[in-house]
Amino acid sequence: MRPITPETLYDFSFVSAPTLSPDGTMTAFIVSRADREENGYKADIWLLEQGQVRQLTSGGDGRSFLWTKDGTLLFPCRQDPALRKKAEAGEPVTVYYEIDPRGGEARFAFSVPESVNALRQLDDGRFLCLYTHDKRYDALQDLTGQARDKALAEIKDPAYYVLEDYPFWFNGRHIISGKRTMLGLFDRAAGTLTPITGPDFDCDGFDVQGGLVAYTGGPVSNLNNKPSGVYTYDLASGQTACLLPPDKTPCGLLGFWDGKLLLAALTDMDRPVNDGSGQVFGLDQYDDFYLLDPAAGGMTLLAEYQASIGGGSVGSDARLGGGRGAKADGDRFYFLTTVNDSTFLRYIDRSGVISGDLTPEGSCDSFDVKDGQIVYCGLYGQQLCELYDGAGRRLTHFSRTEEYAYAPPEEHRFTNADGYDIHGWAMKPVDWTPGRRYPAILHIHGGPRTVFGSVFHHEMQVWANAGYFVFFCNPRGSDGRGNDFGFISGKYGTIDYEDIMAFLDRMLEQYPEVDPARVGVTGGSYGGFMTNWIIGHTDRFAAAASQRSIANWTTFEYTTDIGLRFAESQMRATTDTDPEKMWSHSPLQYAKNCVTPTLFIHSDNDFRCWMSEGLAMFTALKKAGVDTKLCLFRGETHELSRSGKPKNRISRMGEILAWMDKYCK
Repeated sequence: MRPITPETLYDFSFVSAPTLSPDGTMTAFIVSRADREENGYKADIWLLEQGQVRQLTSGGDGRSFLWTKDGTLLFPCRQDPALRKKAEAGEPVTVYYEIDPRGGEARFAFSVPESVNALRQLDDGRFLCLYTHDKRYDALQDLTGQARDKALAEIKDPAYYVLEDYPFWFNGRHIISGKRTMLGLFDRAAGTLTPITGPDFDCDGFDVQGGLVAYTGGPVSNLNNKPSGVYTYDLASGQTACLLPPDKTPCGLLGFWDGKLLLAALTDMDRPVNDGSGQVFGLDQYDDFYLLDPAAGGMTLLAEYQASIGGGSVGSDARLGGGRGAKADGDRFYFLTTVNDSTFLRYIDRSGVISGDLTPEGSCDSFDVKDGQIVYCGLYGQQLCELYDGAGRRLTHFSRTEEYAYAPPEEHRFTNADGYDIHGWAMKPVDWTPGRRYPAILHIHGGPRTVFGSVFHHEMQVWANAGYFVFFCNPRGSDGRGNDFGFISGKYGTIDYEDIMAFLDRMLEQYPEVDPARVGVTGGSYGGFMTNWIIGHTDRFAAAASQRSIANWTTFEYTTDIGLRFAESQMRATTDTDPEKMWSHSPLQYAKNCVTPTLFIHSDNDFRCWMSEGLAMFTALKKAGVDTKLCLFRGETHELSRSGKPKNRISRMGEILAWMDKYCK
C-alpha cells in the first residue's frame, strides 16, 4: 500500500453540494481536485441518475450551480472570451451558462452586473440574487472609454485602501470597508438587477415562499458589530417590513415552513449556564427553534435545543466545497447538527419533536431532500466525502483511501477530575511494532466550538505514516455536548488546559511505547492559542507548532474581523472594562517562561487571527532565547490548511513535519 504524504493531496477528489432535480430523478453535485500545474483547484458538475454517475461539465470552473424550474442547470463560469476579459479588467460581472443534463453543450444564459454569491429562481423567471456591491464602482456610472478603464484599474489595484467601516476586512474577503452584501431581483429577459436592500444594509441570507421574501441582516453603521435582524419583502407591493430588529434577538433564518419562518434563535440573552458564577454572556450559548409568523407577528418557541443547528463542526482537512445545511420538506424541517463527536442529519416536526440521527456517526457535511427522498454528502471512516442515500447506501466511489497505508483512530473516553467525560482518539504509527519506542504529536482543534472525530484527516495520517503516534481529543469548550460542557468563556487556559493535559497523561499510560520525552504539540486557531498557552505553562513538550494563533486578546480585539464581538464573548471582558482579565488570559504574557522549540505558521491575509499574533509570539521567544521559526504564507487566509493553494498546503505540512522530526526524532 502507498504511504500518505503531503503530496497525496493531488490524488484526492472532493465531493460536495448534492442537490436533487425538480422532479427528484437526478442529483447534481460538485467534484473538486487540486491542480498541480495551476496551483489551484478545478471543480466540475457531475450527475447521479438511476445509480449511474457521469461528468456534466469539464471546464474546471463548475464550483456552484442552480437547478432551474425547467430541469436545466445554471452555473457561473467564464467561457466567453469577451466577458472573461471584462471580468479580468475589474468589471463586477458574473456570467452564467446553462446546460441540459439530458444532452447538449453548455450555452451562455445571462450575465449579472455584480459579483453574485447566491441565486434563487422565482416562478415568473426572475431571480433573487445575493451579491457583493462595492461602493467604489458607483463613481463609474458616467465614465466611458479610457477614463473608465483607468478608474477600473485603480479599483482593481489601488495605491492605498480607504477604511471607514468596522469590520474593515474579513477573512477570505480581504478589505470589505465600503462593500455591502445586497439582495436584489434580477430579470433574465431584461438583464436588469433591482436592489431590494440598500447600499447601507448588509444581508446575510434569504428564503422565499410565494410572493414573500424573508432575509436576515442589518443596517451598516461605522461600528457594524450587531447580530442580524429578520426582515420581509413583498414581491407584489415592494414593501419591506422589519419583524425582528437586530438588537432584540440574535438569530439565523433557516427558512419558510408552511408560511411561517423557522428560526434558530437565542431569546434569553442572559440565560444562566451552570458554571458556578451565575449569569453569562448569551451569545456563547446555543440557539433554540422558534416559529415566527410574518403576517400576525409574534415568535413562538417550538423546541429548546442544546446543539448546533444548520451546520456541522467535525474537523478535517480532507473536504472541499459547500452545500445545504437545512431545508423544509412537507411536515419536517431537516437540519445538520453536531452532537458528541459527529455531525448528523435530523429533523424537527410541527409539534416540536426532534428526530433521532438519520445518518451514521462521522460527518454529514451537506444534504438535500425532496418528498422524503434524502441524499447526503458524508465523511465516514477513513474515506473522503461520498454521496449516500437515506438508507445509508454509498452512491459514489471517488475516494480511494483504501489504497493507502493509514492508521485507524482508536477511541478513548475517561472522566476528568471535575466529573466530565472527555472523548479522544489515538492513532498508532503505520509501521507500529510492539516493543519499539515512538515519538508522538498532540493535536488541538480550533474553535473552540468545533470537534475532532473519527473521520479521515490528511495531516494526521501524514504524521502516522512518518512514524508518530497521534493524539487528539475534545476538551471542555468543544461543540456537541451542550451549553454546560461548551462554556469556557472567561476560562481560556484553565479547565480546557487541564482536560488536554489529563488526556495526554492518559494516552501515555495507555501506550507505553510512546517516549514521553519526544512528544510534540500543535494546533490552529483556538488550537494555536492553546499551543501558545501550553509552551508558557509547561516544559514537557519537545517541540511545538503554533498555527494561526491568538497571543494577546487586546490586539486581537482591535485588529481582527470578529475581534470586538468574539473577544468580549470569550473573555467576558474587554480591554476597556477589564484589561487585567484580557492580559491574564493572553499567552504572550507567559512567553518569557517558554523553553520549548516552537514553529509559528501564519498567513498575511489571515484576518481572523492576524499575523501580528504570530509575530508577537515569535519575537517574545527570540527574546527569551528559545529556538523558534516563523513561516508567513503570502496571500493565504485563515483557511490555509483546508483550502489554501495546494503547494502552500503541502509546504505547510512539510514545515511542521520537519520541525517535529528535528526535535522529536
